[in-house]
Parts: sequence; C-alpha cells; structure tokens
Amino acid sequence: MSEVQDFRSLSDAEWKKRLSPEEYAVLRQAGTEAPFKGEYTDTETEGIYRCRACGAELFRSTEKFHSHCGWPSFFDPADSDAVITRVDDSLGMRRIEVLCANCESHLGHVFEGEGYDTPTDLRYCINSICLTLDTESAS
Repeated sequence: MSEVQDFRSLSDAEWKKRLSPEEYAVLRQAGTEAPFKGEYTDTETEGIYRCRACGAELFRSTEKFHSHCGWPSFFDPADSDAVITRVDDSLGMRRIEVLCANCESHLGHVFEGEGYDTPTDLRYCINSICLTLDTESAS
C-alpha cells in the first residue's frame, strides 16, 4: 500500500467496503476469531506480518513463537511504535488490548508474566484475520 492515507478518518461504511464481514467484526468491532482456526497460528514462514486493514508493518516472523494458545503469538512488535495498547475491561476481566498504531484496528491482546522463554516475557496474542504475511519484504 504505497499511497498515504489517513485510515483513522475512515467511516464505518468505508471500513465495511474495505473489509470482509469477518475481518470487520474483528478489526473494527474488537471481535475474536475461533482458536486454532486462523491461517497464521502455526505458520513458520519467514516474513513481515502486516495489518490486514491498512498494510502497516506490525510484527516479524523472527519475533513469532509457539505459545499453543490457539492464535499467533509474538514477543515484540517489529517497531516499538507499530502498535498501541489500551486497557480492556470487557468480559469481566482486565486485559490489555493491542491496536494497529496506523489505523487503530483491533489486533488482539498482550499478556505479561506467563513464563514463556522469550526475551520480553510478553505474549502478543494476535488474531490471524488481522494479519497478512508479506514474504516478499523479508530480509
């Protein structure tokens, strides 16, 4: 996506035109795809994971790990400014929601202190439907 666009100003109607109903439900309405069903849950292909809504680089395959939670897991974003977080008190519990910094689409949640053998002790639990894997830009 080479053209510069202010994705934050898109209306719901414009998002519905850009995204499939399933993508819209997760990316724009903070839904969750079923565990172990997403296309990138167990992918080991090298590349860059981009936001399906706007194409921004979010994560790299070098930061992906198998957490066996049912969704793709990463221990760090590709760039510290690639994602933003906010408190999510839905479902009767406190979680930290992860959003694309470029278009503010919902991606998933980040969890800390679960004991995974990763450099950050963080698990960015991201819905596959929120991502596209760019293998062309992998270096």
